[in-house]
Amino acid sequence: MTGLVTPQQVRSAERILSFGTWTITFGAVLYSMLTVTPLMSAHSPEGWGWTAPILPLVVDAAVVIVVRMDGLLARLGGDGGRWPVVLRWMTGVATVLLNVGESALKRDAVGVAVHSVAPLLLIVTAETSLAYRRSIARAVAAREAHERAERDERRRLAEQAQERARADQKEAAETAARLAREADERRREREREQREHDLKVLRENHEAQERREAAERAERTRKEADEQAARAARERLASERERAERQREQQRLAGLQARRDELLSGPAVTEKVPEDVAREIVRAALGAPGTTQRRVVELTGWSTGWVAARFQELEGTRALLAA
Repeated sequence: MTGLVTPQQVRSAERILSFGTWTITFGAVLYSMLTVTPLMSAHSPEGWGWTAPILPLVVDAAVVIVVRMDGLLARLGGDGGRWPVVLRWMTGVATVLLNVGESALKRDAVGVAVHSVAPLLLIVTAETSLAYRRSIARAVAAREAHERAERDERRRLAEQAQERARADQKEAAETAARLAREADERRREREREQREHDLKVLRENHEAQERREAAERAERTRKEADEQAARAARERLASERERAERQREQQRLAGLQARRDELLSGPAVTEKVPEDVAREIVRAALGAPGTTQRRVVELTGWSTGWVAARFQELEGTRALLAA
């Protein structure tokens, strides 16, 4: 059957139609907003000029909805009834009136004609797009009907072929049965040989698997022993290092304590000791509870005020370090 459209042609036509329709729609919507907004701004109450774009935006949004839904219904072969037509023409007329309003108020016939082009083109495009889509839907329905007829014809021919095949099958049944018996005997023989071969391979694989597992167990045992020995060596070294550090710390503390005792057990002096020695005695006194500042004055020969100031300095330093 000639004259039927192909799916590729339908998709191409719909792409072209959609692109053209939406190009014109968005162009007209943009032009309408730019044209109508000054008109609405001029006729809005003082302080409400910011609302001027709302009305053209609402009207143009209705146009977009109508174009979109008309295209969808036409593609599905449906009909929305009279209300979509009313909405389509109402929004179209409203768009025309809003676009030519300013020119009409100025009695500018040329302006009215120029500003009516975009909305009229939008109205005609919407109607034409709807008609095109309905025509495409009818063409698709005709193609589907043709395909159904072809499928019915193929099914009828297939049924006839099946009848002939059944007759041929009946004639060849005995030959097929004999060949099947022979083939079955050969198959059983091959299966027996295959089973024997599979059993042999299975035994060999099982033996190889046991050897691999034994080797892996031995390897794991060796690695575990090495790891335990290494871990024990690390623990021993860590213990020895910790013991040596404790001994060094004890020796250091013992040395500090001996030095402190040496500094604090000396006799009272009549002259000032060097400042660095005096500061060391102050530090030793802070580390020895019960040692008074008076005792430090006796040991250093420095004044009570100087000793008190050094005590305050060291105590402040300790407080900062503790914080």
